[in-house]
Amino acid sequence: MKLAMNIRNWGPTASPEFLRACAEAADRSSLDAIWFNDHLGLPPVIEDDAFGLPPEMGAILDPLAFATFLAACTDRISFGPGVLVLPYRPPIVTAKLIATIQILSHNRFLLGIGPGYLAEEFRALGVPRTKRGELTDAMIDFLRECAASELVEQNGQPFLLKPKLVCPPIYVGGGPAVAIPRTVRCGDGWMPVGLSPQDLAPHVTDLRQRAADAGRSDLEVVAMKTLPLAERAAAIELTQAYRDAGVTHLVHTQGYDSPAQYAEIVQQIDGEIRNAL
Repeated sequence: MKLAMNIRNWGPTASPEFLRACAEAADRSSLDAIWFNDHLGLPPVIEDDAFGLPPEMGAILDPLAFATFLAACTDRISFGPGVLVLPYRPPIVTAKLIATIQILSHNRFLLGIGPGYLAEEFRALGVPRTKRGELTDAMIDFLRECAASELVEQNGQPFLLKPKLVCPPIYVGGGPAVAIPRTVRCGDGWMPVGLSPQDLAPHVTDLRQRAADAGRSDLEVVAMKTLPLAERAAAIELTQAYRDAGVTHLVHTQGYDSPAQYAEIVQQIDGEIRNAL
């Protein structure tokens, strides 16, 4: 099972110096990836704050711009948004940005994707929230098209989009009812958030069966969870439970106050947690 950690591209830790120090610490380790967030910002009042977003997340760096920064200040580790909200972004510009990140990083970009949920962001963009699923599927299909050919078409206009995109692995975020069928149709893996190993296991079994029925194999499961690192035995037990539930890539998420603290967390995951797998 791969191991990874979040890196906060928002709030008081999102300065160039702070982010570079954290990214370099992760790059020096053997962690497999670092993951970050996507929002445009936050409204003064959120109508339905389903995930309890902290106010500090309103000061967020764009994830694709941040990915170009990571491409420059790391050499080994993979990185990506968990998740990029596809309906917010125009297809050609998004494909061009991802192709650029892939070139600058030597193809280390990972693409977690989702349809979004925050009504105020959709309203600010003038994007119908009711079409978020349709727009998400269309964007994934377009990225696959760009990876297959330099010649693409948008709005009736043929267009040579060079350099050709090397499509990163696409991990579909969201609840199992929608995300699992989308993963089987057009993704490389599923990215659930917050599910316990016991709750996750039957959905992983369902994903594997659907994939087999569709003639697909090797779909990944990228799970995000805050491990109880202060309790070593409990953290190891939970990590092993996720592995046994079928998770192929576990992302530890937590806050931190300094690059030194971040480096300590990385060392703990890369040391005692990895050694227990």
